Amino acid sequence: MVRELASRLGVAVPVLIKQLMKQGVMATITQEIPFEVASRVAQDLGFVVERPKSEEERFQERVRQVQAARSPQAARPRPPVVTIMGHVDHGKTTLLDAIRKTRVAAQEYGGITQHIGAYQVELNGRRITFLDTPGHEAFTAMRARGAQVTDVAVLVVAADDGVMPQTVEAIDHARAANVPIVVALNKIDKPAANPDRVKQQLAELGLVPEEWGGDTVMVPVSALRQEGIQDLLEMILLVADLRELKANPDGPAEGVVIEAQLDRGRGPVATVLVREGTLRVGDPVVAGTVAGRVRALMDDQGRSLPSAGPSTPVVVLGLEDVPQPGDTLVVAPDEESARRVAQERLERLRTEQLRPTARATLEALARAGEQEAQELRMILKADVQGSLEALRSALGKLAQEPVKLHILHAAVGGITEADVNLASASGAVIFGFNVRPDANARRAAERDRVEIRTYRVIYELIDDVKAAMAGLLKPRVEERVVGRAEVRRTFKVPGVGVVAGCYVTEGKLLRGGAVRVVRDGVVVFDGRIGSLKRFKDDVREVAQGFECGVGIERFQDVKEGDVLEAYETVEVAPAAPGVGAAGRA
Repeated sequence: MVRELASRLGVAVPVLIKQLMKQGVMATITQEIPFEVASRVAQDLGFVVERPKSEEERFQERVRQVQAARSPQAARPRPPVVTIMGHVDHGKTTLLDAIRKTRVAAQEYGGITQHIGAYQVELNGRRITFLDTPGHEAFTAMRARGAQVTDVAVLVVAADDGVMPQTVEAIDHARAANVPIVVALNKIDKPAANPDRVKQQLAELGLVPEEWGGDTVMVPVSALRQEGIQDLLEMILLVADLRELKANPDGPAEGVVIEAQLDRGRGPVATVLVREGTLRVGDPVVAGTVAGRVRALMDDQGRSLPSAGPSTPVVVLGLEDVPQPGDTLVVAPDEESARRVAQERLERLRTEQLRPTARATLEALARAGEQEAQELRMILKADVQGSLEALRSALGKLAQEPVKLHILHAAVGGITEADVNLASASGAVIFGFNVRPDANARRAAERDRVEIRTYRVIYELIDDVKAAMAGLLKPRVEERVVGRAEVRRTFKVPGVGVVAGCYVTEGKLLRGGAVRVVRDGVVVFDGRIGSLKRFKDDVREVAQGFECGVGIERFQDVKEGDVLEAYETVEVAPAAPGVGAAGRA
């Protein structure tokens, strides 16, 4: 407030208001002014101004002091944290169940009393922590929030089925996270099992078995018959030993939220994996934008624990709200400071959501010019395997200094939310050839500000990447989606042909406008809207929320369930320096 500032500076209010007017600020005696303005006025009056540290800055400074105080000599080996990934129906859930039974038999405990998203297995006096996540999508979604919690990824591949699309995705996600992979060749008890064929397929993807001279551990197992489970656990421990995983159990705890939910009887409940230090009952904590005091700690058997050390998963009760998976949980000095830090983070998060954030884009790469070496990380999606191979081959010839190309993931099919999560976690740009993002992917790209570029001509994609690498990106002709409609019925009209009965779900459809027909994420036709009707009347446009009849020029194969995507082409100049390009769909 102007009056308070004048009092602290020891000057008359009119003098201060005069100084504000010189700064171009018109303020009354009771008006609040920003710190930056007050700072400039105080400096003009001969004062030295120091900005006070925020609650977050003081908190982070204390965290750094705690980390520095931890003695490296006091670090002890910790259990490895393992995530199980792989294709659907290849036996991930059955393998997890088999591992649980191994744990119960080894420790002679009763049945599992509750699901907490993580649990531990004990083998020969050593423990392994398993994250019971849905697979690579959840694995990468946590990475996108800055939580790198996995030490080893177990890739489950059915010996009778071989490598499938989600198998390739899981491999790419694990490699992007720089996590070692242990392959579990499941279903070896089936008559159609052919482990050698699966090993050959994996070798073609860069996972060469140890017995073939490679460095990938592959263990044959039968989750259904519980065969090979002990061998798998031993191999996981061996791979973990090579990484020399250590943590210091001394001092306040730091951990990562694995799962969180609102329980009707217990309130906010979070599953936390402790990474450093020891978490104790009674500790005041901050997890992202949520504060609280640890009221109780429980393991996956539902038993109360007084404390939890590194790599131990525990259920934490006592938080004031539900945190987000991937949030970092840190012990605070006291409950009041924990609340202040959480509130400050919440306010900053709201501000950041309104402000554009810089992301990896071709324009930003082009502006880099001849500066230090850059890396363009890419995710490629195409309509058919032939196009995908042609793209990979052409892009492979472009790699040169100062820019390196790194294709994190390449697959056939539409652009999905999992692709956006991987791009967000890795700072990558998504390139689609003759495919489109689905609704979930578009929303995720807008939320995370991931750039999606789609093309219909291979050489346009290659030329864009080449121009960006040379720092010569020029204004480009870009497609902008005008509207989308779902085909709900089709009608054959004599003399006209097939007419699609549609419901406009987004934007609007324009008669004579460009439109593409998208079927299961793949573009099957690109043309123009020849006729557009509302009931029996010809109309120029149909807006969101209305039904209409659409006739597409020179295309009669429209089917129920297709999506009509109306678009226009505009010339777009490269973004100004310092401004991140928004996700394009």
